[in-house]
Amino acid sequence: MRHTLDDLLTLMAVLRDREQGCPWDIQQDWDSIVPHTLEEAYEVADAIERRAFDELPGELGDLLFQVVYYAQFGAEEQRFDFHDIVDTLTAKMLRRHPHVFPDGTLASRRPTGVSADEVKTQQVNSRWEALKADERAKRATQPPSVLDDVPRTLPALSRAAKLSKRAARVGFDWSNAEGVLAKIREELEEVEEALAAGDRQHAQEEVGDLLFAVTNLARTLGADPEQCLRNTNTKFERRFRYVERALAEAERPLSEASLDEMEGHWQAAKAQEQR
Repeated sequence: MRHTLDDLLTLMAVLRDREQGCPWDIQQDWDSIVPHTLEEAYEVADAIERRAFDELPGELGDLLFQVVYYAQFGAEEQRFDFHDIVDTLTAKMLRRHPHVFPDGTLASRRPTGVSADEVKTQQVNSRWEALKADERAKRATQPPSVLDDVPRTLPALSRAAKLSKRAARVGFDWSNAEGVLAKIREELEEVEEALAAGDRQHAQEEVGDLLFAVTNLARTLGADPEQCLRNTNTKFERRFRYVERALAEAERPLSEASLDEMEGHWQAAKAQEQR
């Protein structure tokens, strides 16, 4: 017999029960679970990148369990429950897809015969952003900003990309990639000047500016900077492991190998990938 969503919700309620539950689960709160939520999201992304689809149901389940955790916290404090989450999400998606659900209900689907290809993507994106902006304005407790609701818990590269993308939508952007490249050169010069002056703290600040400019270049090229760096991390790891294997085969401990030796094997790894 396959377990159901109701089984999962019941399991969570039992885990949190003060008399019958798990001591660890009982101790958790809103803040303590957040790091686990972020970790589980990254494990889902990792499984997809590795095309480990046999692992994906388990990883997605772990991520879903985080949502169930927050729903239980909400229910315990009489704020909301899992069904409120589902209802809020469904209503929001219906509202944001008027090109599919004209009347904002599941019953009002796009007429048969009108394909998704006939709905202009640009119009859909514009409508989506307008609806999101309206939702942000309604939630705001102070004058609204286009930067509202960009999560502070995002990885720094991802958050930088979102912040700059929001600003770009209202015209605060370079006209082309050359403008971003010029900015990168400017920021790099400022890093060099700070280092030459022996001001390490200022150099660190300028490195942040440099990273932000590089993030903008990725965005301008239509790339996700976080994914770009993840790909480079994977490439670096693959090549460095090649260096380690080559040295091991030569019975050369890594700690005794010269930089020239390691660089030679690194170049060999690059050459092997380009064949």
